[in-house]
Amino acid sequence: MKHLKILMVLAMVATLVAACAPAATPTAAPTTAPTTAPAQPTTPPAVAPTTAAAQPTTPPAATGKKFTIGISNSFISSEYRTQMIQELKDVNAEYMAAGITNDLVIESADTDVPGQIQQLQNLMNKGVDAILVNPGDISGLNATLEEAVSKGIIVISVDQALNAQGVYDVGIDQYLWAKTSAEWLAQKLNGTGNIVEIEGVPGHPANVLRMSAVDDVLKNYPNIKVLGKQTGNWDEATGQQVMSNFLSAFPNLDGYWTQDGMAIGAMQAVLAANPAKFPVGVGEGRCQFLQLWNQRLQQDPNYETIAVANPPGVSPTGLRIAVNMLEGKKVDTTKLGGPSGTQFVIPIPVIVTKDNFQQVFTTDCANKPASYLLDGIMTDAEVQQFFLK
Repeated sequence: MKHLKILMVLAMVATLVAACAPAATPTAAPTTAPTTAPAQPTTPPAVAPTTAAAQPTTPPAATGKKFTIGISNSFISSEYRTQMIQELKDVNAEYMAAGITNDLVIESADTDVPGQIQQLQNLMNKGVDAILVNPGDISGLNATLEEAVSKGIIVISVDQALNAQGVYDVGIDQYLWAKTSAEWLAQKLNGTGNIVEIEGVPGHPANVLRMSAVDDVLKNYPNIKVLGKQTGNWDEATGQQVMSNFLSAFPNLDGYWTQDGMAIGAMQAVLAANPAKFPVGVGEGRCQFLQLWNQRLQQDPNYETIAVANPPGVSPTGLRIAVNMLEGKKVDTTKLGGPSGTQFVIPIPVIVTKDNFQQVFTTDCANKPASYLLDGIMTDAEVQQFFLK
């Protein structure tokens, strides 16, 4: 009888311990297997991101362990990535103040695929609960990212969509982003003319989707001829040199399509050459480009271009989504889109044309450095639209 009482007491203690133990962090896994189909325009979320730098919000108070989030970034030679990393720190600081997260574990350097794989291995070895990755290759990281998922780590690709099992994506629709400016260019040329293209880094997921969108648009305009296509490696100075070479080779150029900081370099090259026939070109949603736009307007009040914002804020928005997932909230998969149906699609925060140029230039770029990219970061309340109530 004495032994029986002891066994009964031990059973009661075990029950109490199990009841008090923290629940296991759920592992986020897409319910739809990714495919390799090109991204198509998707319906944006009902609530657009706040079109400003990260604003202080009040996240819910901590209810359990503090979470550790790791960042893997393989490309630092751009203002976009600099702004992205700083905004990640700013938004994480809100959750740290609320006792929800620890300091970020950041792996950020110019590196290749093996180097980024090492970044990811480092983050796993440091025991992070979630990983945000801005990938440098469309498929080279998949095995490592899937390994992280298998360890119970929430993995989110930011800014660029991937085809990796169990990995979510957070970003704008890169296909739609490029299609918007390519369609504008084709229409401004009245469907005819000679153009050149300056692409980003070949093989990067965003560049692959963007260039496929440009190709798809131009298929509908057979009288627009692409005379040349070169890479500017998402670098302003390289973009300027490539554009200068194109202007020398094709002095009667009608137009050009490019992206990101290379658009600034391309515009600088055209302004410096000051050709008799100013080619129609696309720009970038950055205050420096808007300054060049304004400069050109002083010489030609009828000058037109377009700047479609590519917001660094998708990454801190991804951080907010990761925190909510770590807290156990269930993703509403009906709200996801993108090429594989596993993307939290963030609306493009602003598209600048001649119609709203002055308003954007005098407000969004007021008191901002030239390097500032037009942005949008969702608040913690806004990202709730992606989760089941």
